[in-house]
Amino acid sequence: MALMETPLCEFGKPCPDFALPGVDGRIWTRDQCKGPNGLLVMFICNHCPYVKAILDILIEDCREISRHGIGCVAINPNDTERYPEDSFDNMKRIAAEKQFPFPYLLDETQAVARAFGAICTPDFFGYNAGLQLQYRGRLIEGGKNPVPGARHELLEAMKQIAATGRGPEVQYPSMGCSIKWRENA
Repeated sequence: MALMETPLCEFGKPCPDFALPGVDGRIWTRDQCKGPNGLLVMFICNHCPYVKAILDILIEDCREISRHGIGCVAINPNDTERYPEDSFDNMKRIAAEKQFPFPYLLDETQAVARAFGAICTPDFFGYNAGLQLQYRGRLIEGGKNPVPGARHELLEAMKQIAATGRGPEVQYPSMGCSIKWRENA
């Protein structure tokens, strides 16, 4: 599992559209996921130790982000055949166990992850009300190993985006496992 670091935010880049199946049996589109003040798109999976380490914090922060009018959605981009822990059935199980407050979608063809330029799990894309990219950084200060009192950088950024439409100038990259691309994709 290769450690990857996300690139810098491309401020203003438009949010790609998508229509993906969710663990709730629905097909979710970008516009169904967005809130009046923006959208947070998160590429996560079940097996990645970086995601596992921050998942409880992520869930709580997403509950707070949604209170600021920003919709949240998680997308699993991994090859589920080579990584069965990331299967749709296991996605359903994790979402139910953890009571995800956001749709959890499967990008089986990996076309959506490619459209976003996602490279790792977790990879966060924060958009304003106009669906222009304003944040591409980490969840929390310390990443996989946050310390007590660590800044919740994603939460702070999304609250700023909700209030002003603009993300912070200083952002620190998210780090995680490389996306598990299909061999024939």
